[in-house]
Amino acid sequence: MVGIVVVSHSETLAEGVVRLAREMGGEELALEAAGGMEEEGVLGTDAERVRAAIERAMSDEGVLVLMDLGSALMSAEFAIEMLADGGDRVVLSEAPLVEGAVAAAVAARGGASLQEVADEARRALAMKASQLGVAEPDASVADSASDGHAPSAADAEASLPVLNAIGLHARPAARFVETARGFDADVHVGKLGGAPPVKATSLTNVVALGARLGDTLRVTASGPQASDAIAALDDLAKSGFGDGVAPGAAAPPVETADRPEPAAGTEPPASGATLTGVPAAGGVATGPARLLSGGSLEPPPDRDPAGAEQERERLESALSEAREAVTADRDTVARRAGRSEAEIFDAHLALLDDDALLDPARSAITAGATAERAWYDAAQQVAEQYRGLDVPLLQERAVDVLDVGRRVIGALTGVQTSTSSVSGIVIAGELTPAGAARLDPARVLGIATAHGTATAHAAILARALGIPAAVGLGDSVVEIRDGTTVLVDGEAGTLQVDPPAEVVREAEERRERVAQRRAAARERAYEPGAFKDGRRVEVFANLGSAAEAARAVGHGAEGVGLLRTEFLFLDREELPSEEEQADTLRVIAAALEGRPLIVRTLDAGADKPLPALPMPPEANPFLGVRGVRISLQQPEVLATQFRAILRVAAEYPVKAMLPMVATLDELQAARAVLGEARLATGVRAPLELGIMVEIPAAALTASRLAQEADFFSLGTNDLTQYTMAAERGDERLAPLLTGPQPAVLRLVRETVRAASERGRLVGVCGELAGDPAAAVLLAGLGVTELSMAPALVPEVKAALRSVDSSRAQAVAEQALDAPDAAAARALAAALL
Repeated sequence: MVGIVVVSHSETLAEGVVRLAREMGGEELALEAAGGMEEEGVLGTDAERVRAAIERAMSDEGVLVLMDLGSALMSAEFAIEMLADGGDRVVLSEAPLVEGAVAAAVAARGGASLQEVADEARRALAMKASQLGVAEPDASVADSASDGHAPSAADAEASLPVLNAIGLHARPAARFVETARGFDADVHVGKLGGAPPVKATSLTNVVALGARLGDTLRVTASGPQASDAIAALDDLAKSGFGDGVAPGAAAPPVETADRPEPAAGTEPPASGATLTGVPAAGGVATGPARLLSGGSLEPPPDRDPAGAEQERERLESALSEAREAVTADRDTVARRAGRSEAEIFDAHLALLDDDALLDPARSAITAGATAERAWYDAAQQVAEQYRGLDVPLLQERAVDVLDVGRRVIGALTGVQTSTSSVSGIVIAGELTPAGAARLDPARVLGIATAHGTATAHAAILARALGIPAAVGLGDSVVEIRDGTTVLVDGEAGTLQVDPPAEVVREAEERRERVAQRRAAARERAYEPGAFKDGRRVEVFANLGSAAEAARAVGHGAEGVGLLRTEFLFLDREELPSEEEQADTLRVIAAALEGRPLIVRTLDAGADKPLPALPMPPEANPFLGVRGVRISLQQPEVLATQFRAILRVAAEYPVKAMLPMVATLDELQAARAVLGEARLATGVRAPLELGIMVEIPAAALTASRLAQEADFFSLGTNDLTQYTMAAERGDERLAPLLTGPQPAVLRLVRETVRAASERGRLVGVCGELAGDPAAAVLLAGLGVTELSMAPALVPEVKAALRSVDSSRAQAVAEQALDAPDAAAARALAAALL
């Protein structure tokens, strides 16, 4: 094996590097330290020490010498001159000392030549660059496949799950490389949906893949021992690459970067079986199962390219056709459910113009690919980037990328899937936004999916369209035979296969009761929100666009408790002007016909990036610079919003509200900006300034915040997420995020108590406000205003009318001690 010498000004440092490299290279590897001077503790390098170390490490294969800086190079050069012979078998490396030694040790242990070991050391910084997400420091280094050639045709291949907690960091990657080198085979490895495969005998290559827990490696091998190499790597992967398997880790089914269909041979659930998932849209429905195919982005059929120019024209034409289809779906959803729900498709339109998709697709066409293959590869790569993010809610956006991918490939191939004629209970691996948009609510009775969360776009559309839905039911749901009678309970998040006749009858009766209750609620929608004994609870609507204002009034909303101003900023390269913002707010206020309007200032960040306000990447954007934090870093943006709000407040009953406030300092800083805006406009009309309570810290310090806040509005979506330390987009954590969690109810009570001491009112504008049973609990705790999606206003008003305030208060106090959210909700549901 090639020997390695580490030269450093510090004897301790040299010995430490050797110790670390030996962890990867093993005891049999010739690794020598040559650090410091003869005099103990003195920093410097000694040519004689270096010469002696080289001779100890020398083998027939030669020696690689790594140095730290300055005189270390001079000492190494002098040491070579001092060698009796063998100087031609010594290579001095400019590689980084620590990373280079580790990479070189692994290569040397695997029997690499001196030149291969030197190349591996030189590329070592690519490992760190990959993990930090920065560009490789030296693009001149040989490409990541070592030989610059594509892998040979595979004689054997496998998909290997990454099951160890830390992923392929240095030690497990070293074991991977050592195993691959142990066979007479050409082995390549890539991360599913990632960059092209790389040579598996390079530690740098393997670490630079950035494979983490949950990723899947695609390994191919060719040569006499290809099958043996794959089998050995498979065994290594099952052991967590020697690190052990992380708790709860399991090998995922493998297909493409899209959600995989279940493996062949999966047994359908037995008759009478009940599958449990995540509640996504309330209601109950029974009917025949209708399995939707085409849930994954399938590779397009192969064909000969017609030439780069013609293929580019085909792609541009398909993109244009896809834009028309997305726009049509957006208009359909806006008509059926509202503009805010239709904004999902604005993101799809943006993806069709996204350089991250267009640039690689166009480059692939120039290199000789067909338009459909180029677009397919680009969509898979971008989707995998989303799936590789640490935030589950952002991981869900991979579905949107693949949905756009399907549209364009469908336009290119002429093969489009339609869900408009489906009738019954829709069963799918994962329903896409496009698929949900084309469902006919008059024909589709319910939705059940194997994957997904309640915050996925398809689930949002199901709620808006009033279709009962349960998601995250598991792969076996797509094995249900077409036409089988199933029962979907959107409130419980369950699906029952072949339910008994009496269960079907009860479900139909329940559905009829729900329909009658909703009809009765709509008839009394314009009555004021109040308990049975007359105690007032205002019932407002949440809006995401100007077009929804009239619709909210039509559903009986007594005002707007949350106007999300982000719709003014989305998909724009330039910020909206003060005049544009004021004009839009004035249109909304006028449509409310004198009803109050609460305008939330810009709530960007996390999963809501804005092109006009670029932000640097964050490790955890949900705990990063978002909400009021962005506004205070961009005070002119906040000042412009305040000036527009003030101008409209001079004519209509308008209030302003700040998102994501955590401290009194933030509120005071925002008030200072408001004061400057007031001076700039000359508007003297009063303007109340409230805050969203979305962070537990705000609830726990509400008494202090009430010194400056004129009112509070609890955002229960984020408040639940942060209180339960559970990401909203993670389907595995649904029980922690669904319904009125007792811990969250306690924070509601704390906020109400603190606010009442200073005469401040408290509202709720999260999803809990639109759940009739949860709304009763919230009002029982002293909340005086509930704001929700417009369509939910009539039912919440009806629920309040059916209960005395004293009874609601007593039940709410009991719910504080409930064991979980389901039990808390059941207490209130029993009153309705």
